[in-house]
Amino acid sequence: EEQLLESGGGSVQAGGTLTLSCKISGYTYSGYSMAWFRQVYGKEREGVAGITLPGYITYADYVGGRFTISKDDNKNTLYLQMRDLQPEDTAIYFCATNSWGTRSLLERYYEVWGQGTQVTVSS
Repeated sequence: EEQLLESGGGSVQAGGTLTLSCKISGYTYSGYSMAWFRQVYGKEREGVAGITLPGYITYADYVGGRFTISKDDNKNTLYLQMRDLQPEDTAIYFCATNSWGTRSLLERYYEVWGQGTQVTVSS
C-alpha cells in the first residue's frame, strides 16, 4: 500500500521560507505524477504545484514564482520550497499522487493522499 508522509510545516513570519517534504513509501506506480495541494479551513482544497515522472511542472497562478516543486526519485521524496510566504499562504499542505501521469492540478485526479502538514504565516 502506497503511503505519503509530509513534513516541514511550521510557523514563519511574512517573507519567510519553508521547504516541505513528502516521503513516498510502499507501492510506486510506473507513470505517476505528484503534486502539492493546500486547504484553508472551511474552503476547498486547491492545487499548488505538480510534477510528472519525466519532470513536467505545473504551478497554480497564485504561486507567482514564489514556490518551487522538485523531486528526488532515488529517495522517493517530493519537495516544495516556498519563498516570500504571506499570511494568505496559511493552510494545511498535502501531497498526493496520480497513477497515470496527469499534468492537471484537479483534486479528483489524485488517488493517494498524505495526512497534511500545517503552514502558518504571520504578518
